[in-house]
Amino acid sequence: MAFNEDTEKIIKVTVLKNALEYKGKSRVDTVIAKVIGSRPDLRSNLKNLIPKITETVQKINSLSLADQKALLEQAAPGESQKKKIAESSQAPLPPLQGAEIGNVVTRFPPEPSGYPHIGHAKAAIIDEEYAHMYNGKFILRFDDTNPLNEKLEYYEAISEGLEWLGIRPDIVKNSSDDIQLLHEYGKKLILSGGAYVCTCNQKTIHDLRARGLPCECRNDLNVALDRLKKMFDGSFEHNAAVIRFKGDMSNQNTAMRDPTLFRIIDGEHPKIGNKIRLWPTYDFAAPVEDSIDGVTHAMRTKEYELRNALYFAILDRLGLRKPLLIEFSRLEFNGVPISKRKIKPLIEKGIVKSWSDPRLPTLMGIKRKGFLPDAIRKFVLSLGLTLAETKPPVETLEAFNRKIIDSYCMRLFFVKDPVELQIQNVSSKEIILKNHPNNDLGTRKVPVSDSFYISAEDAAKLNINDEIRLMDLYNIKIIKFEPNQTRKALIAAAIPENIRQGIPKIQWVAKSDAIPYKVMITRELYLGEKYNPNSLEICEGYAESFVSMLNIDTRIQFVRFGFCRIDDSNNAIFTHR
Repeated sequence: MAFNEDTEKIIKVTVLKNALEYKGKSRVDTVIAKVIGSRPDLRSNLKNLIPKITETVQKINSLSLADQKALLEQAAPGESQKKKIAESSQAPLPPLQGAEIGNVVTRFPPEPSGYPHIGHAKAAIIDEEYAHMYNGKFILRFDDTNPLNEKLEYYEAISEGLEWLGIRPDIVKNSSDDIQLLHEYGKKLILSGGAYVCTCNQKTIHDLRARGLPCECRNDLNVALDRLKKMFDGSFEHNAAVIRFKGDMSNQNTAMRDPTLFRIIDGEHPKIGNKIRLWPTYDFAAPVEDSIDGVTHAMRTKEYELRNALYFAILDRLGLRKPLLIEFSRLEFNGVPISKRKIKPLIEKGIVKSWSDPRLPTLMGIKRKGFLPDAIRKFVLSLGLTLAETKPPVETLEAFNRKIIDSYCMRLFFVKDPVELQIQNVSSKEIILKNHPNNDLGTRKVPVSDSFYISAEDAAKLNINDEIRLMDLYNIKIIKFEPNQTRKALIAAAIPENIRQGIPKIQWVAKSDAIPYKVMITRELYLGEKYNPNSLEICEGYAESFVSMLNIDTRIQFVRFGFCRIDDSNNAIFTHR
């Protein structure tokens, strides 16, 4: 179906604006929501609107960013500038201290030691949003300075997760790219008296730090240069020595009590092999990398608060430019820990099969459960930049997701724990059901006769002579239960439509159209500090056969059950109500 010129323009301009917002890659779900938001009258024509938007997104995403900008200016002159003004006046995040348009550089520095989770999403979204707000640059920098923890699959998983979120870095790099430069700064720090090589064992270091006392290595100038040479030429054995910052051993902030800045690690690095044995800690690499990368505003979670003094002290000793540090609270939900300490053992023991398990807060798990990246972005930005250690209710994220998907999710029938229902005085026929009660998502034909399935929960509430309505079909009156009142089957009679209105409505599946179907329902993975063995429920029942024709990853709503994401031909995952 062809749309009029105004509608065509709205679709085109909306797709172009969304593409430019996400580095050239517009998203169908977002555009649908925005178009309907600006033109509510188009809701009734979603059946034709969605294919048109999909086609337009595909065409525009194939263009270069420059061509997209030119096309937007041609289609809607001045729209790009209007959008920038609107965004700056309605910024969801507070202004950055000392920020200048065009001169802001932010970075997201994940360690490739696991799969990205909702906490990573918050950090990356905030970093990218600020870069966009000030027309600056956003760097994705892998903090890969511990070869024992890092794997290539984790680099890839993080990149894929950010791409799914619609995050497009201006620069992608690894801390390991700068390992030689980091070594040079390490040497400089030692030679300037800001650090020293320590050969004490870990227990001694730990005990002396706890007591606020220096070790004998701290001021032994006679061996300092010899140890420096051995440290960097690889002469020391694994764990035989470390480089420590020369801080203040009496400082109440224990992070300043001569922390380790470099350690010897024998292990093959996923990017550069085993050429390097001396690796910096995050405490050293982060401030140096931030400075040399030109980062103006370095954002990190509140857990690093005590290490801020060390961050700036290292830069002061090295004479390097200091970024502004900004802190915010971590993001996690009750019962859904983001700590690898809690998640990894479950996977290693086979209790949780993979990082894409929908009970997990990983981006893979959240995606598989049926949440959309735009819902996550809106949710994160709604929280703002706060230090308050609160755990927001997951229902808030669900509300954002529901608002996006509600208008284009087909409404289909599924019955859990099915009970057979026989209806007298009806004949076989084919009925046509709407795929959405309000929007034009097409229709489907369903063959019905005298045999149906309803859910055990609905059946348990029924008594003889009760009247109910089979949704979109007809009213019935319960005559008896078979056999012997066990309610394994119900006998009912169809009654005229005009006998009663306002009676209870239930979903159903025609026996002639039923396919076995399962829905996975997730609950809190942890109760306190303990794994919840009841965190996963598999609901078995029947769905109408139409669902088997839908593609994997399609979002649907099972009526009176909830929104779900199709996981395969006979399984779905419950997203939320």
